[in-house]
Amino acid sequence: MLKIGDKAPEFSLLNQDNIKVSLSSFFGKWLVLYFYPKDNTPGCSIEGIEFTGLIKEFSAMNSVVVGVSADSVKSHCNFIEKKNLGIMLLSDESKEMIKSYGVYGEKKFMGKTYMGINRTTFLVDSGGKIVFVWKNVKAKAHAAAVLEKVKELVL
Repeated sequence: MLKIGDKAPEFSLLNQDNIKVSLSSFFGKWLVLYFYPKDNTPGCSIEGIEFTGLIKEFSAMNSVVVGVSADSVKSHCNFIEKKNLGIMLLSDESKEMIKSYGVYGEKKFMGKTYMGINRTTFLVDSGGKIVFVWKNVKAKAHAAAVLEKVKELVL
């Protein structure tokens, strides 16, 4: 798992509009990079909707919110349309980026152990350095907590 002070690993993935996006696309802006398990699931929907509801406030802080999962571009389009999301979603079907950020690992649910994406958020400064990490995120009210941290660090 990456930690505060680490340089954020470079990536190049397609977003929901089938446009290639890389870490360098965000230099000069603060990047809220949140990893979530699966489109159209209850927790992931809550998280996406709450980030969307605060997007103007993030923008006012020179920040961009980007969600990442292993779902396809098509799945992201459906998720955005169904939940009326206003954030960018990146598709990492190969899980290469997900693994490079250290958020793919063992999970437990209802007594079963399996491999999956651990809900994690990284705050990356305008120069590409990780300045804060939220691990084992609970979806409800997470976006507001991230916004407070962005305000604290940016202002």
